[in-house]
Amino acid sequence: MKSVPLNAFARTQGRRAGSKKLRESGRVPAVIYGGQVKPVSLELDARVMNDLIHHSVSENILVDLSVDSQKRLALVQEVQHHPLTQKVVHVDFHEVSPTEKVTVMVPVETTGEAAGVKTGGGVLQHIVFKLKVRALPKDLPEQIVVDVSHLEVGKSVHLGDIKAPEGVEILGDKKVSIISVALPKTEVEETAVAAEGAAPAAGDVEMLKEKKEDGTEGAAPAKPGDKAAPAKGDAKAAAAPAKDAKAAPAAEKKK
Repeated sequence: MKSVPLNAFARTQGRRAGSKKLRESGRVPAVIYGGQVKPVSLELDARVMNDLIHHSVSENILVDLSVDSQKRLALVQEVQHHPLTQKVVHVDFHEVSPTEKVTVMVPVETTGEAAGVKTGGGVLQHIVFKLKVRALPKDLPEQIVVDVSHLEVGKSVHLGDIKAPEGVEILGDKKVSIISVALPKTEVEETAVAAEGAAPAAGDVEMLKEKKEDGTEGAAPAKPGDKAAPAKGDAKAAAAPAKDAKAAPAAEKKK
């Protein structure tokens, strides 16, 4: 990674109110730490810093930081952006030695069209987006590019399959899948999954109603040995003779 020259200035205003005034004046608050010295608060030209970030492949940037005529080699450790404008509002620099290896996270990009996508109807799945690498500052890659043109359906690129640039060590489990090609779900599979989700769960009671021959809803058929309950019409008919039985003696009494 080639270093980029960048001018910085010792920060004159601290705290939150000072940072706000600093941004209003076209500067960006920053801090540099690491090395053999204590963290130092800095300020940068906002336009220069925004241009630097905008024209870089990633935010892994190696800078030759000039602070009050003193040169310090540093990596951009963290960049904070405004949530709406996306302008840089704060920068952390980590001072490094040109002779000591450092460990950083590097983005993974793909090139080419996977064979499984082109002819097999598959879908490219990007599983891991950043890799941990270790190298001297000058050897650090801005990004790692993986050619996926050979990738068939059901195949993956594992961490161990990725060839590291010269002088760079890729850290992590070599068996981890980074990129793969898989078949998309068919409509039949999606319908089956939806049907399974709609089925009653174990332990749930499913209420069923049976219909009579005439189409009206009724109770389930009685078990053998059970006494059949009289229908509504039969109940009235059964009650009628009872009334007549009571009325008959009364009529005889009148006579």
